[in-house]
Amino acid sequence: MLINGHTEVIAHIGFPTHAFKAPMIYNPFFEQQGINALVVPMGCKAEDYPVFLRAMFKLSNIRGALITMPHKVSTLALLDEVLPAAAIAGACNAVRLGPQGQLQGDMFDGEGFVRGVLRKGVKLQGARVLVAGAGGVGSAIAASLAAAGVAAVSLFDVNAAAGEALAGRLREHYPALQVHTGSNDPAGHALVVNATPMGMNEGDPLPMDVSRIAPGTFVGEVVMRTEMTAFLNAARARGCPVQVGSDMLFEQIPAYLEYFNLPTTTPDVLRAVARLQY
Repeated sequence: MLINGHTEVIAHIGFPTHAFKAPMIYNPFFEQQGINALVVPMGCKAEDYPVFLRAMFKLSNIRGALITMPHKVSTLALLDEVLPAAAIAGACNAVRLGPQGQLQGDMFDGEGFVRGVLRKGVKLQGARVLVAGAGGVGSAIAASLAAAGVAAVSLFDVNAAAGEALAGRLREHYPALQVHTGSNDPAGHALVVNATPMGMNEGDPLPMDVSRIAPGTFVGEVVMRTEMTAFLNAARARGCPVQVGSDMLFEQIPAYLEYFNLPTTTPDVLRAVARLQY
């Protein structure tokens, strides 16, 4: 890849950086498409981050920043403008300069999940959905489902206070949305999402009673440790169409590209690029 005086930089900020995968997907794609941009891993410890983030956006060739752990939550207090998905999620994973030069932040985990669901033909407008897990990724998914026009969201988290807090943020931004908390019963929902860590480890319990999921219900997963988790296998055995966890990753990259005003692409192209790297 030719780096020259016109190369634009997307910073990938977190700590530590050894597990970063984004440069191995974005940069080969940029080279393939002739886009003069580069994703650069930048290891920044928490104590240095507030000053570093502001300073980095003084660069004349900065296009934006991808934000990862441990900075997703702390970024919100450093922004001039927090977009709704990030405000509801309570975390931010992308920063850019807005039209007035303001630091503007958004969250794309939920956008990636929802794009994948819509691309598979699921009708979300007016639907009733269940999201199990009210942490960062579950909150982001709930926010994006609300933006996509669902009529009702049922939220469940083993930490009841987290579920109630997310419900409050959703009601604030989407007053017409019906929000229910306290139950992970999947019956009566058109879409069911596991946004908990259950499935990360062998032998984890299932996040809900799969026997209560009606055949034909669309079931989504965020766990990426394996393509087909025990939860997805159980749902598929009941006749449910499913979305694997890695779809969320590959579906959100086009949304990032659009956010940074770069040429977009499809998840299929990105998966092909990723296969060449591993």
